[in-house]
Amino acid sequence: MTNKIPDIAQKELTKLLNGNKNFMNGTPSANNMCLKTLQKLALYQEPYACVLSCSDSRVVPEIIFDCGIGELFVVRVAGIAVGPNVKESIEYAVKKLHVPLLILLGHDDCGVMKYANEIYPEMPEHFQSILKSVYPVIDGKGKFDCNNEFARKHTVWVEDYLLKNSSIIKNALDENKLYIAKCHFNHDTGEVSLI
Repeated sequence: MTNKIPDIAQKELTKLLNGNKNFMNGTPSANNMCLKTLQKLALYQEPYACVLSCSDSRVVPEIIFDCGIGELFVVRVAGIAVGPNVKESIEYAVKKLHVPLLILLGHDDCGVMKYANEIYPEMPEHFQSILKSVYPVIDGKGKFDCNNEFARKHTVWVEDYLLKNSSIIKNALDENKLYIAKCHFNHDTGEVSLI
């Protein structure tokens, strides 16, 4: 596995982090959020990044990265919990859409992290697939004092899970066709920072 970031991935990551600065400053510049843009992309898509994000209503990648229609391939699931469908959605972006950048985006005040931290090691009747995705971060280490730190550790675990369970993602990374950026969204500042 290489740690070198491909030039195209660096360009796209810089673009997204600059867009995040626009969001923080209240100066969004995305102008491709209209029907005309959608009509241009009616028969194809060429997103420049895939973002795995939480379903949380406060974490909207297109807004916090100042992007419009067609720029991001977004996979949203509570707590960025990974399982077969989520993994395959990301694999589709990597293999079929050839995105050079995968953003794993955790965030502050994540309800999934709070819930998991409160009830661990119980496995209730509901939310089992989500909890099975976050419990490995706690296993053997004990509960977290800070749920935001839990979220950051989970984002790192998600990368590890994807590389161990997806030959598509791992091969793209090894061949320097993909870069994975582990990120965290701060609700107080609006900043997306690299982990």
